[in-house]
Amino acid sequence: MLNPRELTGRAATHVRDVPELRCRLHGAVAASAIQLREAAAAAGHDLEIVSAYRDFDRQVMIWNAKFRGERPLLDREGRALDAAALSVPERVSAILLWSALPGASRHHWGTDFDVIDRAAVKDGFEPQLTAAEFAPGGPFARLNVWLAANLGNFGFFRPYTIDRGGVRPEAWHVSFAPVAGPALAALSPEVLREAIADSEILGREHVLERLPALHAQYVMAVDSA
Repeated sequence: MLNPRELTGRAATHVRDVPELRCRLHGAVAASAIQLREAAAAAGHDLEIVSAYRDFDRQVMIWNAKFRGERPLLDREGRALDAAALSVPERVSAILLWSALPGASRHHWGTDFDVIDRAAVKDGFEPQLTAAEFAPGGPFARLNVWLAANLGNFGFFRPYTIDRGGVRPEAWHVSFAPVAGPALAALSPEVLREAIADSEILGREHVLERLPALHAQYVMAVDSA
């Protein structure tokens, strides 16, 4: 069981370097992730983890850059928004469509990571992790099909496959159910509030005011394993 600081990305005592995958993962996830990559390779895919463990401070940096309009801010359809033209509530809602609230990212747990098929693209290709890349005709369409058929064999699932009114679908986001399930159950609004209360998150007062509703919509509204 992860403690509150580990759950919210403020401690990294639960993760370790995994040289085979060039990332950091929860200690109980690494072996299964390596097996997943080996199985993908046998099917002709070069499964590459492009984002794995992410700490609280990194998530704050991403959040604040989007809040200020320094990083792209997108609507539900992936269209660019002008952050300066949005109210604080509107900015918060727009960010949460595609990025987690600091302290609430599943990447904090070391159980979740984003994947691509490096063999499906040319050298120098920079993945954007968009729905189009994983849709029919996209470079990772074959990987998408393979993941759907094989993730469960290694204890993994995808928590964002349909739009539940919170986070937009993310075909690239993979989660290790045996550890992520208990972590999700433990990440209560109270644990999250304690992490956010003294942070430098822009829009913090509004986030704290709406925290129970944001927790229900953007943390708990996920697919089951």
